Amino acid sequence: MATFNSSVLHAGTPSLAVLCPRGFPVGELACYREQAAEAVELRITRHWHDACGNLAKSLDPRLADTATPNFRWHSDLAGRTLYTESIDAGSSMALPDVAGRPLLAVSATGVSQACFHETPSLPGRLLAVTEQGAGEALPRVAERYRWAGLSPVEKHRNLAGQCVRHYDTAGLIELQNLALSGAALAQSRRLLAGEDEADWAGDDEQAWQSTLEPERYVTLRTLDTTGVQLTQTDARGHQQRQAYDVAGQLQGSWLTLQGQAEQVIVASLCYSPSGHKQQEVHGNGVITDYGLDPMTQRLTGIRAQRPGTQTSAATTLQDLRYRYDPVGNVQSVRNDAEATRFWRNQKVTAKSTFTYDSLYQLVQATGREMVGCGAQGPQLPDVMVPLPTDESALTNYTRRYSYDRAGNLIQMQHRAPASNNVYTTRMTVSNRSNRAVLAHEGLLPEQVDELFDAGGHQLELLAGQDLRWNARGELAQVKPIEREAGADDREWYRYGGDGMRLLKVNEQQAVGVTQSQRVLYLDGLELRDTGEDTRLQVIKVAAGGGAEVRMLHWASGLPAGLDNDQVRYSYHNLIGSTGLELDGQGAVISQEEYYPFGGTSVWAARSQIDAEYKIIRYSGKERDVTGLYYYGYRYYQPWAGRWLSVDPAGAVDGLNLYHMVQNNPLSLQDPDGRESGKRKGGYIFSPFVNEQAMEDVGYANAQRRYHGKSFRTVVVRDEGERKNFEQLREARIGELTSGIAFRQAILDAGGRISSMMRLAICVGAPIASIALRAVGNASSVDGSPNILLSGFSKKLNEISGLSSEQMIVGATEDIEIFTNEIAALRHTKFEVGSSVLPALEPGSSKIYVGSVHGAAGQSVLQGEMSQGRYNAGALLSDLEQMGMRKDFDDIRIVACHSADAREPRSFGSEDLAAAARSRQNVISFAEFFYNYARQVGFRCLNVTGYHGAVYINYTDHHVAEIASQLGRRSHAKRVFGKQ
Repeated sequence: MATFNSSVLHAGTPSLAVLCPRGFPVGELACYREQAAEAVELRITRHWHDACGNLAKSLDPRLADTATPNFRWHSDLAGRTLYTESIDAGSSMALPDVAGRPLLAVSATGVSQACFHETPSLPGRLLAVTEQGAGEALPRVAERYRWAGLSPVEKHRNLAGQCVRHYDTAGLIELQNLALSGAALAQSRRLLAGEDEADWAGDDEQAWQSTLEPERYVTLRTLDTTGVQLTQTDARGHQQRQAYDVAGQLQGSWLTLQGQAEQVIVASLCYSPSGHKQQEVHGNGVITDYGLDPMTQRLTGIRAQRPGTQTSAATTLQDLRYRYDPVGNVQSVRNDAEATRFWRNQKVTAKSTFTYDSLYQLVQATGREMVGCGAQGPQLPDVMVPLPTDESALTNYTRRYSYDRAGNLIQMQHRAPASNNVYTTRMTVSNRSNRAVLAHEGLLPEQVDELFDAGGHQLELLAGQDLRWNARGELAQVKPIEREAGADDREWYRYGGDGMRLLKVNEQQAVGVTQSQRVLYLDGLELRDTGEDTRLQVIKVAAGGGAEVRMLHWASGLPAGLDNDQVRYSYHNLIGSTGLELDGQGAVISQEEYYPFGGTSVWAARSQIDAEYKIIRYSGKERDVTGLYYYGYRYYQPWAGRWLSVDPAGAVDGLNLYHMVQNNPLSLQDPDGRESGKRKGGYIFSPFVNEQAMEDVGYANAQRRYHGKSFRTVVVRDEGERKNFEQLREARIGELTSGIAFRQAILDAGGRISSMMRLAICVGAPIASIALRAVGNASSVDGSPNILLSGFSKKLNEISGLSSEQMIVGATEDIEIFTNEIAALRHTKFEVGSSVLPALEPGSSKIYVGSVHGAAGQSVLQGEMSQGRYNAGALLSDLEQMGMRKDFDDIRIVACHSADAREPRSFGSEDLAAAARSRQNVISFAEFFYNYARQVGFRCLNVTGYHGAVYINYTDHHVAEIASQLGRRSHAKRVFGKQ
């Protein structure tokens, strides 16, 4: 591996943003080099804005010479993007109606999609969606919505005003029962028969249902009072059950197969004071320990160990150790549970190392692979059986990666000289876009675009393997083998209205007979049928702790060599890849290692039949027989290190819509094909400095510590406000330490459980649960609370490992309070002398405006009684004077009813939408602030408001209250802007 001093490599390579006089970004400068001795290459991304300040076009460094923008955006007077031109995704149009709802969209492939809503006299709910492809004579009705009325039965089931039947692209979803929190308690799914696309034409529901398969797949759930799921019963009658501790963290999970006894899946879990998982014990007896860096809270180790018995010692099955650079890039990972091997004068260890360029792109990786595995392609290498493997099975490899100026992976050089496995994979990239395919003789960059449709979907997997896409840009079919005479081998897919894959059918020809395998994906269950004889039910355990847990239950056709009801525990690495598989007794089923961009480098199993039933692999995703990994919204080609289609979320990860996790696959993970997993940094701006502000910040950060998240920093206007905050902090810590605040929170003046405490109990606050047990309903004779705080703290320590006083005091002590001007060397987030708000990058930061009070339909916020009102103009003026950039894109107004023009009737989506809708010129504060910000030049801004009354409590989740119902605040928010 090339060696260099990382600090020297990165010295003098800052990232710079260039702003125009209006405050809009016109350039982003990145400094690139791969080796420390190289000169820095400046890469400039350019942006242009229209007269109204809307982003109009962007150009990356690679295409700068052609002057062809990667994107052009055409906006209306309200700043909404109506027409988008992309070199990768083609040209598309999206038109809203007068109420801002989707009306008409035309994709790059020429598919027109129209939405039909109720008349203005009704709530305006969506009724139907039609689609018409280019060249089609008539549109198809792709979706239909049927809404419940106000009958006694519908009200009893909480269905009034809800969508109870949704005819979508895969069939029918029926809602039978709804919780007050809005979660489905009983829901069913029926599938379309055959392979044709959905068309719900006409008004005859009986005719629609005649096109469905007869079987109905029903899922049932039970929830606790906070809306957390307790049990789920799947379509085959198997029940999963979960339990939680007083902090709302998973405590254990169980599975009951239909007609059988309950069995343990996760026996116990232990958490650190910061809320990170430290240890878990699974039903197979295996104990998994997690190591964390005490300063950064980064994961440093994952160890899975099978305990010893009276006749045998404990066995370490996996012991992963991670090492990072200062910014969090993974530099190495080793598995200390694996023995060192020697083969052909080389030392082969279970260790991989990684090297990056100045843009944090992976440029070199070392590791180990199987001898004789050959060049990486769509096919899996042959599995090594049985376990353990012999000394000569593995060898070292080195890979080097090269990228162009747009981040396209253009070359991968692989060297494993001891086994003579040396090859180079090259990509040919279009000279007009970021579209690329595997290079082959005669293919020119000018020809690459012909291998994609107008929307940027690849048309061939490999030479001769056709890909077909449906009207929504979802992969509909792959043909691995095409025959001139006879049927082709193929795999085809069907997706639901949410875009998730619901059905996979694989058809292969053998001696003139079609062999068909079908997989149906349901909630917590996969039904895998092979021919007429084999019926496999794969129960997916939702709460498996740090492992992916699946039970394989054969209703018929159990293969020889396997036990029925086999439990498979799949243990993950840092990015979710499944390396180690264990059975219900803790014995090893299989082991697998991966190349950095995916693909299998090492694969061993105890038997061939065990290996055939491994489903989840790289990044925790399913690998299809095509070799593609299915992520949710896209398919990934590991041998090419790039996606099969463009990012449906747009330019959220940059202007290149095909590159994988910004070419940093060891540190970043894409959960569903739409983002690289980077989280925004949160900052709190409190317009008023008061006790409530300090209390809110302390509670918010205590909750974040419980969940292992980074703290939010408080930003104030000047040094005077910072000193006031510091005084309030000291007073708050004193109250918490003495126990005064807890007594006041738990009991009212009469010694009874206070109303606020009852609210906290209802939403599952951990303090409340313990305090209630400790206090009961008793008071002493003189009316003072009959509670010993020392006993209270001890009890909480026994249950959660850290007392509530320590948790909130610690969170309050650790709050960083910045004036907008930074001068202290210890604040490493910003350069000395710089300002906070100008340094906040759009897309990577968000500002919370908190500790203010709001009301539905009000254009002002309220401070405490003596602090007066605060309007949108004053808020924006403060943020602007503090240097907030004109292209900043994320402000969240944490105030009661900040998203409401009128108070909502329930947490139902239609009621929330109605509450946000302006009536007679009355709008919510968030919408008023958004409109005002746009008028003064903040054209990129998204403003989030919240429905209902907002509580910042020390609970598992922040709380919103609507019509005396409690729910998660994150489920009651609304975004005003371009999003």
